[in-house]
Formats: sequence, C-alpha cells, structure tokens
Amino acid sequence: MMVNAMKAITLSFAAILVATALMSAPADARLLGKKAAAVDFSASLPGPVALPPAVPTGSIFQINDGYAALYEGSRARRVGDPLTIVLVERTAASKSAGTKLDSSGGFGINPPTTGLASKLFNSTDATVSGKRNFAGAGSSDQSNTLSGEVSVTVAKVFPNGTMLVQGQKRVTLNRGDEFVQIKGLIRIADIDAENRVLSTRVADAQIAYTGKGDVARAGRQGWLGRFFSVVSPF
Repeated sequence: MMVNAMKAITLSFAAILVATALMSAPADARLLGKKAAAVDFSASLPGPVALPPAVPTGSIFQINDGYAALYEGSRARRVGDPLTIVLVERTAASKSAGTKLDSSGGFGINPPTTGLASKLFNSTDATVSGKRNFAGAGSSDQSNTLSGEVSVTVAKVFPNGTMLVQGQKRVTLNRGDEFVQIKGLIRIADIDAENRVLSTRVADAQIAYTGKGDVARAGRQGWLGRFFSVVSPF
C-alpha cells in the first residue's frame, strides 16, 4: 500500500511539473511542432469586368482586348495587377560586453605577548584576509542576406496611394520544395518604369524563405527533443 501511494504521489508530482511547464512555455515555442496561423500569400485575381459585346467596327481600338490608359503606363495600380519585388535584404548586428571585478580586504589583531594568553595564541592566529576576482566577456555577431526577385499581385488599393501586395514563389527540387513569400504595403510612386519595387520600400513587410521535404526535415529538431527543451528547467 505504501509503495503504491508513493508511486501515485510521484506520478502526480510529475504531471504537475509538466503542466506547469506547458502553461509557462511561450506561445511561439512550438512544443510539438504546432505551427502558428498561416499567413495568406496567395495571388489576388482581378474582379470580373462587364464588357460590351464584341461588335466588329473596323476600328483598331477594341475595348474587349483590354487596354491601359496612356497616362497610366504599364505600372501596377489595380487589384490583380502583377509587379516584381526585388529582394535586397541585408542586415548585420554586433554586440560585445565585458566585465571585470577585483576586490580584496583584510584585518588583523595583535595577540598578547605576555602572560598566559601569549602561550595560547600565535602572532598569525588573529589575522583574516579575503580576495575576490571576477572576469566575464561576451560577444554576438549576426548577419543575413537575401537577394532575388519575386513577382506578386496587388491585393488591395487604398485611397492614399498605397497598395497591399502579396505573393510567393515555389521551386520544386528533387528532394523538397523551396518557398519565397512576401507580403506588405508599397506606394505606387515607388514602382519604377519596369514595374519593379525594392523590398526595402515595402512597409510592414513579411518575408519568409522556407522549405519542406527531406532536406528541410533533416535540419529540424525532432518533436521529442523540442518537448524536453521546453520542459527542462536548465
């Protein structure tokens, strides 16, 4: 009975520890590989436009074939229009810190040199000294570079001359897929004559370079390792 009670108490205590770790774990820990809500990077298509029936008139201009006004040019400005985002992302960060601490102290009392007490103490018995040293140093460096081009489409057009664009590029390799996804706000004025805009001109940019398949799976920690890394108190 005593052994069973001890086992029950041990299991209950372990369950409490695991539950506490799960409750205190950050939301983005992805304990068992659970992913956050997916961001929509799908292409936006233009809405249907009611066109008059095609009637041969002998004229060169035919509205049913689609056209752009002379003052608009070929730059994207309507929902569904494609444009190209030029990825020129480059970030670098460096940080270093150093700490040094050194302190020492001491005091002494001269014992009596005469009488009975002089036979009980030596001259070094009443001497105390201490010393403390500490030295610490740390440094961190990080750099990221992303270059290339991704064609996206206009998802929304706002009255102030900005547009929400989103899109993705999927490249299928022999051992998996690679995804380059981007979403953000751009100004119509930032689109150049070749219908391109730099990624540094994209506001609230969400840029993702991910992959799936054998290669991506080999570089990801297993679910059991992620579990213990979250619940471990060390």
